Amino acid sequence: MDRIEWHDLPAETRAAVERHTGPVDDAQTAPHGVMSRLACTVDARAGWAFVKGTREDDPQAWVYRHEARVTQYAPRAPRALWEVNAGGWQLYGYEYVEGRYPDLGPGSDDLAALVRTLTAVSHTPWPEALNKKPLHTRWAEFLPQDVPSGLQGRALAHTDMSPHNMLMKDAGELLLLDWALACPAPAWADTALTIPRLIAAGHTPEQAEGTARQVPAYQAAAPDTLTLFARTVYTAWEDWERTRPMPHRAVLTAAAETWATHREKGTPTGAHALP
Repeated sequence: MDRIEWHDLPAETRAAVERHTGPVDDAQTAPHGVMSRLACTVDARAGWAFVKGTREDDPQAWVYRHEARVTQYAPRAPRALWEVNAGGWQLYGYEYVEGRYPDLGPGSDDLAALVRTLTAVSHTPWPEALNKKPLHTRWAEFLPQDVPSGLQGRALAHTDMSPHNMLMKDAGELLLLDWALACPAPAWADTALTIPRLIAAGHTPEQAEGTARQVPAYQAAAPDTLTLFARTVYTAWEDWERTRPMPHRAVLTAAAETWATHREKGTPTGAHALP
């Protein structure tokens, strides 16, 4: 999505934001992310804040409201502080967090923090006050018609485990950003979705699985369910690479295929049914 700069917002919209932040002295557009029409860090009288949003008439405007509500429940997430609807724009202000993107490569010191965050998220139930279709419904076209019960969990899941959605703080805590795609899912789903990211970062499938098994929810999951999930991830990502191509998708699709193939080779014959 094409980004708009802070100074290109209507004056009415900027004034509404500044009622929360004080006068904005500077604004830097975020370098990553593909969804938000506006995504920037502002330096204002009240301190730093991260501001994101879109036009009020955008069909996806509801996603921003959903994300802001999810952050009130999600662990390891910057909180939404305020909402503005002015000048035709719907914007949200989030806590500003100083940090860097993690290194997910083999041997990285950041992997321990990643495991701690995945474990914390896996313990969090989905807030039933929020209406959102679960992950197995989102991926229904790639799953068997009779979806196994192991894929129908109701934990809170982020589901978009890009390292650009992660932030390492100096204190060694890893935060998850951009909860727009959060939905109910099995408690191990985010850990499983991190495995292709680890493979893309240079891990072998065995190394990636070894890291994932440090998360108790993943360690406890049924092997056949994880194998089905791995194949589903690859099938979905391969379809999206063909139908909705983006520069980053080819590498991730190849990593997902590597993971699915690894799991299928290691699962006893007859232990799972693939779509």
